[in-house]
Amino acid sequence: MDVKNTTSVPALVDRVLAWYLDRNPIHAALLGSLNHDHALGDFSATSLTAQEREAGEWLARLLEADVTGLDVPARVDRDLLVAVLRGMQARASWPVWRRDPAHYVAPVLSGLFAAFLHRLRPEPELVRSVEARLAEVPSVLDACRANLDPELSSPLLVRRALGQVRTARTFLTTALPAEVGDDGLRARLAAAAEPAAAAFDNLAGFLAEFAERAQGEWRMGEKLYSTLLTEQELLGYDAAELHERGRAAYDELDAQMRELAQRVRDGSPDWRAVMARLQNDHPPTLEAMREEYAAETARARAFLAEHQLVSFADGEDCRVVPSPTFQRPVLSVAFYIAPPPLTASRVGHFFTPYTPDDFTAEQVEQRLRTNARAQMPTIAVHEAYPGHHWHLSWLAGNPRRVRKVFRTPYFAEGWALYAERLLREHGYFAEPAHELAHLEARIFRAARIVVDTALHCGDMTIEQAEEFMTTHTSLTAGTAAGEVNRYCAWPTQAPSYFTGALEIERIRADYLAAGRGDLRTFHDTLAGSGALPLGLARRVVMED
Repeated sequence: MDVKNTTSVPALVDRVLAWYLDRNPIHAALLGSLNHDHALGDFSATSLTAQEREAGEWLARLLEADVTGLDVPARVDRDLLVAVLRGMQARASWPVWRRDPAHYVAPVLSGLFAAFLHRLRPEPELVRSVEARLAEVPSVLDACRANLDPELSSPLLVRRALGQVRTARTFLTTALPAEVGDDGLRARLAAAAEPAAAAFDNLAGFLAEFAERAQGEWRMGEKLYSTLLTEQELLGYDAAELHERGRAAYDELDAQMRELAQRVRDGSPDWRAVMARLQNDHPPTLEAMREEYAAETARARAFLAEHQLVSFADGEDCRVVPSPTFQRPVLSVAFYIAPPPLTASRVGHFFTPYTPDDFTAEQVEQRLRTNARAQMPTIAVHEAYPGHHWHLSWLAGNPRRVRKVFRTPYFAEGWALYAERLLREHGYFAEPAHELAHLEARIFRAARIVVDTALHCGDMTIEQAEEFMTTHTSLTAGTAAGEVNRYCAWPTQAPSYFTGALEIERIRADYLAAGRGDLRTFHDTLAGSGALPLGLARRVVMED
């Protein structure tokens, strides 16, 4: 890799960005790069090791660069890349590509799904690009088998990925071709999907056997966890302090909810009992749940416009749809996919949490209870307006390309939780039951901090974590098990919601106190700047 001739910081930022997109074509295509939507990339050990080495070289070059005279936006771009590359360097000591089959499976399936979700090409070209990617699936899955190390891989993570792998055949051979309108193109895509489906079938057999041999650890450990908080997320505290902040936030919210729960009809200080009763009122079916979420999404958008709390991106649209089949075994909550920011599209998708096809009626009932009518307003605010959809459709208009490519959940998820509080402040949750459910969503995120840090620092078992989530939140047992499984596989992500929200609230207070602008200007400026590490986000609104 030649980095010697780059002298200016903006040019160096551009080169690092080009390197990253070329090395990660699936992510590039998800962002909307039509130069990268024909390939999955090289997942061999040689390639992945080279990427780790190259990331270190780029980091050294950025740290050596002369930043004299750079304005705030350019300096933030450079510092964003430094944080990203430091995170890559830290994670190289705990290589996920040797530990977790999801490193290979999830990007492949997500990339193929998004191709038809966003439809950035005419159908004949789109089918050709998907065919090219399908042709590479066997080599990616061969690399998965070759790279996984039984001494590093955790049986828990292997079995979690196996659930996704087993959905692949139906997704590739049935759901994917069904997206094609032309009969001839549909048949062609179905034929191209068969070898890829067979490769997933073979991987399923391998992983079922491999899980019996795997003896690795899923716990990240306190040292790496803390390094990611300070070096990648640019927070001023480590895992131990984050854990204590989570406990303090939980206790404060618990006291508020005990008082509020008494104002709900037939209420009592036992807010968990009140929430359990409120969960009896839920949509009767998964499709009815989707329809009610769509209505709540429209209501939230209208409220934002009426109160002039934000500006809207031209052409933005949030579509409320069922979660894709391949995500249902591993995600038990609503989620959002943003418009591809490297394109002119501003259409995002709010996915409602459908259950896997093999769920029992009781399991479906549990899922519906966790999406009760009292909870729907705050969930729609979080996923859509002014949460993820508003933020990411607005962010897509930022002219700084690097801000579109790299996002941290500590801002993105923190923003969505902040959005919930913002609408509470303006009277959106008019009924005590809705307000209680809003606070329950916050205390749930505080509980996540406690559990995620304790799990990965070795202070809590999986069974203890599940018990904590069922006794300290309103999650049903089945949903709590799915949540904890996610925390084991995705360390440091779960605390991002509440941690980020608190930091954004502090930035807002300082911004308004300094008289730098009104609330709407704050929202437009901060959210439009990206999904930056919180220290950089503060600089954008306080120094620029």
